[in-house]
Amino acid sequence: MTNLPLRTAYVLLAAGAGERFSGPVHKLLAPIRGTPVLTLSVRAMTEAGGADCTVILGADTSAGILEALEGCTTVSNPDWRSGQRSSVLRAIESAREAGADQVVIGLGDQPFVGAQSWRAVAGADAPIAVATHDGRRGNPVKLRSDVWELFETTEGDPDAGARTLMHMRPELVVEVACQGSSEDIDTREDLTKWI
Repeated sequence: MTNLPLRTAYVLLAAGAGERFSGPVHKLLAPIRGTPVLTLSVRAMTEAGGADCTVILGADTSAGILEALEGCTTVSNPDWRSGQRSSVLRAIESAREAGADQVVIGLGDQPFVGAQSWRAVAGADAPIAVATHDGRRGNPVKLRSDVWELFETTEGDPDAGARTLMHMRPELVVEVACQGSSEDIDTREDLTKWI
């Protein structure tokens, strides 16, 4: 571990439509013990990142979603239908505009990734760092500024996020063992395991 660079941007991706979730509200607003999934994810990020936190929105910008963000800065992804890669590109763009040295990216539908995971990944001494939970790669993922252009120019599955780049350039990647879980809430069944 090294000291954190001068500036780390923390970004939560929350742009998808959540189409596999069959509840009365968007999956990000589904409550876990009374608190929306998205709020739990936001709280972990902001505990780690303070004021340098942003949420990428797309499909749903309703009042409920905005309230769940608890005041975080928002960035719109008009290309959200194209897949997660487009949101990672917006995260990099936002971090670049903020003058950040690196961006740590998590997912809004992973409410059991704690602040410790965000901090540990941010502090890893590698161009790319990925959290592991019980030995499995998950989120968050850190991209240092020296790999942003490489990510931008690497073609791959539009829903793969940074996985394509990590697969193609494993020498740039460090795994960071973290507590918690990066299981996501995609379906009603996923939610019922936790309530």
